[in-house]
Amino acid sequence: MPRTGGIRAQSRRGAFAQRWWSRRWIGVLESLGLGARLRRGRAYARNGNVAAVEVDERGVRASVSGTRAEPYAVTIAMQPLSPGQWQHVTDRIAKTPRFAAALLSGTMPQDIEEAFTAVHCALFPRTAMDLRTSCTCPDWSNPCKHVAAVYYLLAEEFDRDPFLLFALRGLDREGVVQALSAREFGLASGALDAAPLPDSRSPIDVPSVDAWPLRRAGRFPFWNGAEPLESALDDEYASAAQRAAALLAETWPDG
Repeated sequence: MPRTGGIRAQSRRGAFAQRWWSRRWIGVLESLGLGARLRRGRAYARNGNVAAVEVDERGVRASVSGTRAEPYAVTIAMQPLSPGQWQHVTDRIAKTPRFAAALLSGTMPQDIEEAFTAVHCALFPRTAMDLRTSCTCPDWSNPCKHVAAVYYLLAEEFDRDPFLLFALRGLDREGVVQALSAREFGLASGALDAAPLPDSRSPIDVPSVDAWPLRRAGRFPFWNGAEPLESALDDEYASAAQRAAALLAETWPDG
């Protein structure tokens, strides 16, 4: 019977969650031999038995109603990555700007796991030992239906905020964004220190451009030209730079 006041899953029937990374979360759990026990939590998730959920870099804490009057306390945690591992992962992400662009727009690139496997770690759990769970209910199964209900609600929450998956590995959204900013824009090395303004009497040099933003972003998904898009646009970038320099020269003070 549905509970009043609880968190009810958006999915009323069929598969949980919509985004690929959320479905992968459920799929990975089922592949770890937790499928039958996971399914026992579906009804609890859909009936609103989960009263509250908190997720941060320390893990998941939830309150789940059961057969007793007092709700059960559930905790879920994954093995966090070390600071060194996170440094390597964020370095990898920063070197592929489409990863960072996708994350900041609220989605997860299909190949994001490459940034983790390249440095010998993982975003999703690889074994049941990667998940540490507890529940105050008397059921010794792992997961019990109360923990399983939280797993399903987590999948739906990952739909909304993919950074929560990173938080379960020990680095929250703010930490990820700061790490990417430091690497992408060179904040740590002072690369953004203001350069001196050119002398007003100096000639205006046309900057050298070669479509580097496109080269950094990776393969353009809908380009069918005979040559790479960034190469095809080289002449356009150069022409635009020439026009901009000419316009600036017309208004540049004589000194």
